[in-house]
Amino acid sequence: MAEQVTGEFEKAIERLDQIVKDLESGAIGLDKSVELFREGRDLARKCDELLKTAQAAVDGAGGDGGVPPAAPAGKLPF
Repeated sequence: MAEQVTGEFEKAIERLDQIVKDLESGAIGLDKSVELFREGRDLARKCDELLKTAQAAVDGAGGDGGVPPAAPAGKLPF
């Protein structure tokens, strides 16, 4: 697994936000819109992988002595 750069997720989210604003503005041409769409799709996939990696790290850190699983909706754990 590649080493994660500090703030990588946040930077990707900021770039995604800018891409969405640019696409929603309607002020760019079709070719640029397609280019931005592809960049955004790739960034979304990258963010998804970063989140999965973070979730796996959190799950692995819990071990047997971690937080008990949440009770199903509508049922009390006691």
